[in-house]
Amino acid sequence: MDVALGGTFDPVHDGHRALFERAFELGDVTVGLTSDELAPRTRNEERYVRSYEERRRDLEAELAPLAEEHHRSFEVRELTEPTGIATEPDFDYLVVSPETVEGAEHVNEIREGRGLDPLEIVVVDHVEAEGGQRISSTRIVRGEIDEHGNRTPEASGRPAKREQ
Repeated sequence: MDVALGGTFDPVHDGHRALFERAFELGDVTVGLTSDELAPRTRNEERYVRSYEERRRDLEAELAPLAEEHHRSFEVRELTEPTGIATEPDFDYLVVSPETVEGAEHVNEIREGRGLDPLEIVVVDHVEAEGGQRISSTRIVRGEIDEHGNRTPEASGRPAKREQ
């Protein structure tokens, strides 16, 4: 089975890792990584998004051990449009997070319009951070939490440990 998923993945965190894990459970994985044009340097003017090449390098480093563990292959491809690679005929599954289900349904409408079978949409729940909110890249970049969802010393009101 062939699995598609996509995103900006900057920085990669445990919520992304849950998506990757589920995708590799289902089959060989193709990850659409948003292009520099699709993932603007400032997203909603809230934060900087690293270059495609930097994000791709980090993403491949995350995917390689999972692929090996599951005896699967993976490929990272550049996304230049929001519906991405999932409208191509080669896929069976589309792995998404809860907030992207509507986009996945739109992908299936496009596929059906092209005479393709719809993808099975697999929704992976958010991973909760310390304090009950979900882990997100924006929260990590803001310094609220780390990639595992732990509150940072600054966000928790504790003074940061100083390097000696």
